[in-house]
Amino acid sequence: MIRGALLVLLAFLTSTVSAHPHSFIRLKTEVIGDNGTFVALKMRWTMDELTSADLLYDAGDAQPGSEIWKKLAAEVMANVLGQHYFTEMLHNGQRVKFKNRPTEYSMERVEHQAVLTFVLPLAEPQPLSGQRYTFSTFDPSYYVDMSYEEDNDATLSSALREQCKIAVNTPTPSEESLSFAQSLDKEDAPPEDMELGKQFAQTVTVSCQ
Repeated sequence: MIRGALLVLLAFLTSTVSAHPHSFIRLKTEVIGDNGTFVALKMRWTMDELTSADLLYDAGDAQPGSEIWKKLAAEVMANVLGQHYFTEMLHNGQRVKFKNRPTEYSMERVEHQAVLTFVLPLAEPQPLSGQRYTFSTFDPSYYVDMSYEEDNDATLSSALREQCKIAVNTPTPSEESLSFAQSLDKEDAPPEDMELGKQFAQTVTVSCQ
């Protein structure tokens, strides 16, 4: 039985690595503002070649924007929605809610990788002046590593650059967490309340004047 909600979606059947994580998604996120408020996150998830294989096989030679790509994007997005976008946002210690549906989404092939792009809207516009927000994107099981390769993979829209600053913080997990993750094979899953993936998740901080 393949573990991890994202894996059920993408059918990651080919990995033979013995320790978590087994698959990798490179994140890029743009924080979107409008009329002095924080309104959305524009996300781009680039899946590693092994993870992409099944999706690209199903897409075949379909052209970008074709019905096949639209169907694949809808299937992937439905499962991402089922996990609250794999994203947690906090403001003053309280969770910020997202809308139940993205305002737009699409999937495409970039060389040998599948790329999912979508706009994750906040349920309500949030104030920016003097405020601080943090958000993280992660698979709780840590079967999938979801991370930013470069600090500038998290950016601000042009409307926010004068007022806000953004930073990516990469945690240093404990030796205990590292050893536990390395001990898990493909069939294992950590206890749900452990939130192993959260211990490895990068945190993006948006601080505004």
